[in-house]
Amino acid sequence: MNKTIKIVLLIVGIILLAYGIYILVIPETQVSIGDLDLIEAQDNTNAYITIGLGIVAVVLSLIKGKE
Repeated sequence: MNKTIKIVLLIVGIILLAYGIYILVIPETQVSIGDLDLIEAQDNTNAYITIGLGIVAVVLSLIKGKE
């Protein structure tokens, strides 16, 4: 693989990992109206997919090609 492609994959992978972890740890949506509290359960499917894609991109960037 080209060195430029590896660098781009590494940068994109790190960004995807950071964004996926950020999505995973942000608090759940909560709305308070007087005594009524509405809490929406957080769906972490998108966070897991983003983290997985980030890991794949980082691994692909670290694979050593033929010289």
